[in-house]
Amino acid sequence: MEKKNIQTLDKAKDAMGTAIAEYQQKGKAGKLRVLSEMFDEDEIPVDYLFRTYEKMPDLEKKALSLAKGNVLDVGAGSGCHTIALNELKKQGKVNVDHLTAIDISELSCDAMRAQGIEDVRCVNLMNPTFGDKYDTILMLMNGTGIAGKLDKLAEMLNRLRELMNEGGQVLIDSSDLSYLYEDEDGDLDMEMLEGDYYGEVTYRMCYKNVKGDDFDWLYADFGTLKTFANNCGLNCELIQEGEHYDYLAKLTKQ
Repeated sequence: MEKKNIQTLDKAKDAMGTAIAEYQQKGKAGKLRVLSEMFDEDEIPVDYLFRTYEKMPDLEKKALSLAKGNVLDVGAGSGCHTIALNELKKQGKVNVDHLTAIDISELSCDAMRAQGIEDVRCVNLMNPTFGDKYDTILMLMNGTGIAGKLDKLAEMLNRLRELMNEGGQVLIDSSDLSYLYEDEDGDLDMEMLEGDYYGEVTYRMCYKNVKGDDFDWLYADFGTLKTFANNCGLNCELIQEGEHYDYLAKLTKQ
């Protein structure tokens, strides 16, 4: 497996982690800028990364309600989903046992530990040394993005299958970006769709004087995710659709 596929982030280039750490420590943060040749410059409100269950979109609430057993939160960031799930567990609203949060950002992991999350690990999902098994794997905030490119999606799905207990599940969300390529009549402009898969985007994040490296991020439409999942020995069920071309899916072993 290529080394670049199992690495963690360099703190000096970890823009999001720096923003998360600052907000966790001070209760406020500056602008987390998101740059891409495909879109206009955007900004992620850092406080949104710390959102409570009540402020989460319906797809995320639905995913948390379906969690069970030993849970792995992949790309946990600030840990908001793990924290919310722990609260739901205390209230007796979900039947979960142990909660594990992983992220490739040591700064984010430190912020999660500071908030009381007990099992936090700074590790890349694709690192073969990480080999525990889980009943629920959460892949939220566009979980397919971690694959980076469409030709890496099968590799990620096979890895998730390795980490699933028998009877386990992956709850993953994404968006269908085909709407960006619709013509005036609402039909897909096939000329614009030529070349690479339309859901492949390259981003770069900046926070104050911290400039991150470019990274690939994959938005997979449901049909594409289902096809790849089936080829990897996984069932793929559409659980819920969101308000803006997004959806939540459940993967289980065939």
